[in-house]
Amino acid sequence: MSNLQPYLHADLLEAGCDEAGRGCLAGPVVAAAVILPKEFDLPLLDDSKKLSHKVRETLKGQIKEQALAWAVAVIDNETIDQINILNASILGMQQAVDQLAIAPKLLLIDGNRFKKHQEYNHQCVVGGDAKFASIAAASVLAKTYRDELMETLHNEFSVYDWSKNKGYPTKKHRAAIVLHGISPYHRKSFKLTDEQLSIKFE
Repeated sequence: MSNLQPYLHADLLEAGCDEAGRGCLAGPVVAAAVILPKEFDLPLLDDSKKLSHKVRETLKGQIKEQALAWAVAVIDNETIDQINILNASILGMQQAVDQLAIAPKLLLIDGNRFKKHQEYNHQCVVGGDAKFASIAAASVLAKTYRDELMETLHNEFSVYDWSKNKGYPTKKHRAAIVLHGISPYHRKSFKLTDEQLSIKFE
């Protein structure tokens, strides 16, 4: 059985919200929103960072089957550079919420920062993906969607090893940036190399 709490308020329809890819050097940030029924059975569910790829893939299907509603939103690297990663993460979660087929009464937001949605109240929860099932479910959907996207982009730019690092700042990823320069999917507002060498952004 999962140690996650099924809800914050038993009498409210809650949507858990989370994002994936915030700390990456390349690719989008992906956000998800999930409304779970009060009674659901996802014993393997946990913070996506604690789960293996195989378990995440299994849970992805189970979440989509059992959820009352779910949605995913993608904010590309160019938008991240324009509005910064925090605002992009918040925008992604808001867009995911807007796509839900059912209107929630409360948003449970992973983290400590959010901008009030024009229609819904929210509650920020630090480490929420390890506390509430709906946030953990959102973290799994965001993570699996983004991983698949980065594996697809790897086929276009294999030198960066995105199929393995998913755009995160590994030594191999940074070394490839120094050697090959940046791709159209890199975040120019991020520190892309250890030395932040002069890289042509044109």
